[in-house]
Amino acid sequence: MSSKTLTTTGGAPVSDNQRSLTAGNRGPVLLQDYQLIEKLAHQNRERIPERVVHAKGWGAMGTFTVTRDITKYTRAKLFSEVGKKTPVLSRFSTVAGELGAADTERDVRGFAVKFYTEEGNWDMVGNNTPVFFVRDGYKFPDFIRTQKRHPKTNLRSAEAMWDFWSQTPEALHQITILMSDRGIPKSPMHMNGYGSHTFSFWNNEGERYWVKFHFKTQQGHEFYTNQEASHIIGQTREKYQEELYGAIEEGNFPKWTLYVQIMPGADAEKTPYNPFDVTKVWPHADYPLIEVGEMELNQNPDNYWQYIENAAYSPSNLVPGIGFSPDKMLQARIFAYADAHRYRLGTHYEALPANAPKCPVNHYHKDGSMRFFDNGNANPDAYYEPNSKGGVIEDPAVAELPMNINGDVLRYEENDTYGDYKQAGDLYRLFDDHQKQRLHSNIAEAMRGVSRDIIELQLDHFKNADENYEKGIREKLYEFAELNKEKESV
Repeated sequence: MSSKTLTTTGGAPVSDNQRSLTAGNRGPVLLQDYQLIEKLAHQNRERIPERVVHAKGWGAMGTFTVTRDITKYTRAKLFSEVGKKTPVLSRFSTVAGELGAADTERDVRGFAVKFYTEEGNWDMVGNNTPVFFVRDGYKFPDFIRTQKRHPKTNLRSAEAMWDFWSQTPEALHQITILMSDRGIPKSPMHMNGYGSHTFSFWNNEGERYWVKFHFKTQQGHEFYTNQEASHIIGQTREKYQEELYGAIEEGNFPKWTLYVQIMPGADAEKTPYNPFDVTKVWPHADYPLIEVGEMELNQNPDNYWQYIENAAYSPSNLVPGIGFSPDKMLQARIFAYADAHRYRLGTHYEALPANAPKCPVNHYHKDGSMRFFDNGNANPDAYYEPNSKGGVIEDPAVAELPMNINGDVLRYEENDTYGDYKQAGDLYRLFDDHQKQRLHSNIAEAMRGVSRDIIELQLDHFKNADENYEKGIREKLYEFAELNKEKESV
């Protein structure tokens, strides 16, 4: 039995938490029952808006340990010496599903890691795929609308999805990955994570390198087929949470190896593809993987809501030695992610336990809703900058290097050799016959009910990537149409 007394939020002890206060045994409930009102009012406010995307998620805490020296590329202190450990908070998610969606739906998975470094938080906010559907943030809101519910039917719309994709050839590379075997990982532990975008490193010698981040699972890649996933959804919608939480509780701590691809700064003007285009990958033969360290997740949070639901990741959270690139999607995300958190969690979302840095934080942001922590009271005269009142000051030593980019990035997008089809076709040709057959079937199934003109336009994209790609999907479309007595619609 607990020896602690139940209290109200104001600290007053509660005498009866079993029944409402009424006027007599059978009288109506009294308005003066402030304890009842407090309970009901709080319950009405226990939920906040779910994320617009990546609403359904699973996460855990752990450590990142440096295993290889990369100090010649970056001055970031979290990589300063082999063996150095940094605490992390990682969250995995589906993109399209709402908070109650099934875990094993075919979808891209978010892969986010918050590093609590001595120089502030670094958020590596990516996916389980090395590319994305669009290369420009201007298209992102429209793309996400096609993944959400139709405004009239309130149902997911395959028509909208394929209509958008069929008119967006740059999406083909990501579509190929999504519809392949890797489209439904068996658990968060059995998938890779990628920064996807091109970022940059800069070192103490004033040199900049372009970089891509790869988290390779040590558990091995394991995936579900559509049929297997459907069966699991019929049994549980919480498969990933069960798997991740259970593995950590049992001491089977999942691990990933962090690798980077490094491109010298001047190479960006020489590659036949746009190295800042998030729909493209860098060939490993040209820029091989370099091991950096190991991430281990070894602790489930005591309160899921406090640490996973309130976890707020943004590409704008960087530390000295890690920088951005001209990637247009990345530039848009720098604003959009932090803005989404301010809307969903409030002005001071970075002060919540999940997001609060573990290093000193000093700034001039004041007041606002729910300012529940220090408001600069120790030195009230220093509430602006610059000042002569002993306030915190800037440090020019951590200034990022200037980003010198020559050439017109747009020229890459019109390059026939490395256009929107080549890398998608290259990936397709890497698949064995069984993988290709499953890919053909997955795409044909996803196209059921879609208008013929949209299907034909999309098939042209597959053909431009590889003639056998289009042929295999077309054959499956006819096969499914025959089985459903709908051949004439295909």
